[in-house]
Amino acid sequence: MIGEDGEQLGIMSSKEAMRLAEEAGVDLVKIAPTAKPPVCKIVDYGKFKYEQTRKEKEAKKKQKVIEIKEIRLSPNIDTNDLNTKVNAARKFISKGDRVKVTLRFRGREMTHMNNSKHILDDFAEALSDIAVMEKAPKVEGRSMTMFLAEKR
Repeated sequence: MIGEDGEQLGIMSSKEAMRLAEEAGVDLVKIAPTAKPPVCKIVDYGKFKYEQTRKEKEAKKKQKVIEIKEIRLSPNIDTNDLNTKVNAARKFISKGDRVKVTLRFRGREMTHMNNSKHILDDFAEALSDIAVMEKAPKVEGRSMTMFLAEKR
């Protein structure tokens, strides 16, 4: 049991705690209902809920949502096109997002999958100054994917 001004009142029965709360003219709120014994506090419930929502909003403001941006490549991409995609990825990574680089294979390109891994390696090498490979290139169906994240 915790009193109005935050002092410990010790372990007591729920009837006695309710009586104390009614005498003070405020509510009895369970702070930690799963604890043994449950922790209750004598407090104005409306004020308690307001403070709780305000703390949650404050915590939500401080957290940063990391998005995953995807960049799609094809096995027969030219160097200038690859450089353009690298610059786009550089912009995403500098903003703090993770980048998923996907190498899509269509038709007969599927037979030369193992020869195309160097494209993803070159992509990662071009961004090695600001990014680190989070997940190495991995074949999933008709595509090969790799994840890049900002260096810490």
